[in-house]
This record gives sequence, structure tokens and C-alpha cells, in this order.
Amino acid sequence: MISETAKKILKEGRIRVKVKRAGMLQFQVFEVKRIKIGNSYFAELFVDRLINLDELTRIANEFGLPVEAENGRAFPKGKGANDFIGL
Repeated sequence: MISETAKKILKEGRIRVKVKRAGMLQFQVFEVKRIKIGNSYFAELFVDRLINLDELTRIANEFGLPVEAENGRAFPKGKGANDFIGL
């Protein structure tokens, strides 16, 4: 089950998030992206920047959706790709 915030983000297709990057707080726009896994797709937030993995994990837990940047991917605590198939 996903949160109302996650549903809103998926509907809008993007979210602007304040992240700590290179020692500074910056706003970054994360786009909703669909990733093929087998015969299905799962939804995630994506940004084409390098962001610290701790920040990715924080964002994933805060919004309840997987997050990917150039240097890695993070899932909300206790969830995996299968939890987001079909969103």
C-alpha cells in the first residue's frame, strides 16, 4: 500500500525536493520513471545527478517510493521493486 503523497507524485509525474548535494542544500526535480522488470514495470523517482546514497535513502523513506540517481538506487525501508510493480 502506498501513501497519498506517493499517489500524488505518481499522478503529477515529478516532484521538487530539497537535497544535500556537494555539501549544499539544493532543490532537485525528480521525474517519475518506469523501469522494466520481467514483463512488468515498476515506478521510481529519477534524477540525473550524483546524490549521496544516504540522501537517496532519506528521500525514498520520506516519499515512500524508490529513488534513483546516477550513482545508485534506494528503496523505502522494508520494500523492494516488487512492491511498486504496476503503479
